[in-house]
Amino acid sequence: MSRTPTAAQVLGRVILVTGKEEYLSERTVVSVRDAVRSHDAEAEIGEATASDLTLATLGEMAAPSLFSTTRCVVVRGLENLPDESVDGLLDYAAAPADDISLVLVHGGGPKGSGVLTKLRKLSAVTEVKSEEIKRGDLTGFVTSEFAAHGARIAQDASAFLVTAVGQDLRSLAAAAHQLTNDFPGEPISVDKVKRYFGGRAEATSFAVADAAFSGRREVALEELRWALDGGTATVLITSAMASSARSIARYLGAARGARDNDLARDLGVPPWKVKQVRDQSRSWTPDAIATALRAVATADADIKGQAHDASYTLERLVLTVTRLRTPR
Repeated sequence: MSRTPTAAQVLGRVILVTGKEEYLSERTVVSVRDAVRSHDAEAEIGEATASDLTLATLGEMAAPSLFSTTRCVVVRGLENLPDESVDGLLDYAAAPADDISLVLVHGGGPKGSGVLTKLRKLSAVTEVKSEEIKRGDLTGFVTSEFAAHGARIAQDASAFLVTAVGQDLRSLAAAAHQLTNDFPGEPISVDKVKRYFGGRAEATSFAVADAAFSGRREVALEELRWALDGGTATVLITSAMASSARSIARYLGAARGARDNDLARDLGVPPWKVKQVRDQSRSWTPDAIATALRAVATADADIKGQAHDASYTLERLVLTVTRLRTPR
């Protein structure tokens, strides 16, 4: 099913939304509702919880409405559907009413997988998967968001936007919407992204980590102060430091001559960041990076244990990391 479905694609059908990525699941639900409303502005929109679904409510769901012949019903938490309601739901899904769009939302995980298996075998069921997007795939998500708005974004601009905004899909989608509206018909460059989000990027936890593991001590300390003053959670900074250390450690242990795309997958980073990790690794030995990982773990434990001065703990960590590097 396309991102903006037509009424013909959703009426008289069951839309099965599966996966743990709540933002993508909700966007599918909204798109189905919009498709139904575009077909019939007076359409009846309803919601139900699977745990409350009974044979009686299933019958009411399929029965004609006194107010409208067109209806969109969203059933959330399909994984909690009572056993006694399974057969009734499957019977309906095998022959759904022509003027009703039934949206079944399953939150992912093994619970309720038996029902999913049976639903997937029915011809009237369309499944839309809302799979979690890994960190390395976020730039691809950003690119697709701009494409959906009829716009293009440069790869480096997409990477910068992820660094600036973070990994929250809702925030990234909103940023894409804002930029395409503010620069209609124009390709989106790094400069355009920086104009709106540069200040946020400079104060992120990953900016601290990148500077520290690159040996830029003063820059790392300055970024740290910006991050803390901007309200960045201290545990996010130690998390970013740990992520950078692990990426370097994996690179040092990787086979030489591997392609960047293969390295990106092994390192758990987006392809654009492989060059940065490669450059950083030249000043690190396996023993040094192991020591850095232990220092990060100690700082993280201190902070989570309510360290008296978290900012001091983080400054000490930055100084430790930058001292461990081997000058080129």
